[in-house]
Amino acid sequence: MSLAPALRRTAVIATVVASALSLAACSGAASSSAPSAGADATGAALQTVTAGKLTIATGDPDYEPWFVDNDPANGKGFEGAVANAVAKELGFSDKQIVWTRTGFDAAIAPGPKDWDLNIQQFSISEDRKKAVDFSSSYYTTTQAVVAAKGTPAATAKTVADLKKAKVGVATGTTSYTVAKAQLGTDNLSVFNSVDDVVQALKGGQIDAMITDLPGAFYVTGAQFDNGTVIGQFADDKGGDQFAFVLPKNSALTPAVTKAVDALKKNGTLAELQKKWLSEAVNVPVLK
Repeated sequence: MSLAPALRRTAVIATVVASALSLAACSGAASSSAPSAGADATGAALQTVTAGKLTIATGDPDYEPWFVDNDPANGKGFEGAVANAVAKELGFSDKQIVWTRTGFDAAIAPGPKDWDLNIQQFSISEDRKKAVDFSSSYYTTTQAVVAAKGTPAATAKTVADLKKAKVGVATGTTSYTVAKAQLGTDNLSVFNSVDDVVQALKGGQIDAMITDLPGAFYVTGAQFDNGTVIGQFADDKGGDQFAFVLPKNSALTPAVTKAVDALKKNGTLAELQKKWLSEAVNVPVLK
């Protein structure tokens, strides 16, 4: 008679242990694909400015198509979306991201920082690496075409269409290399600087100009109201590589690099580039 209660207690204990092991197994499976905030995929704690939060800096103001409505927290725009995707890969939800503002030059200057990472079209350079860390690149600039409205170039849909237009480019640049390869030199006007090309476009000496895509957005947004970005070339060879900036020797740099690489490998970066730097701004890849 005394053995029955003991056997029942043993059975209950076994059931509880089995349930606990099952829950632990489920928990372990979840953490391998979605690490908790402040921890990498192995569970090691990430060293951030504020525990459990990821502080990301950008410029003030920020511009489309990199961000939308000067509000980095809305996750819109190419860099806004990339930042959110990286944060998620690190295990942080949107609500655990703290956005702050910095100047461009201040971000890449030597010295301590009050943010974990910074994103505002920073191109990787050896000189800048002396003062700050860079993640791996999340975007390589393509070359784009800015045309004066009302010219034949403004309605060009293909590379062949552009060969009939007067196109300007700055000498000694990646833009010149791409322009020469894509269009030949028959109707190509070469200038000493990008500023000279812009002035020629504004003055009607040329129908269109070729510069990198970020530069094209700047030309049409700040320098030439009558300009329109009609398209971009598919080849990004020789383009500037944009990356996150982190404080020098940041313990977070390897984790951010790993996150960027994962997003590149699974196609997320390509999807975001197409969405925000082609479709949303109507800048198709020229065939």
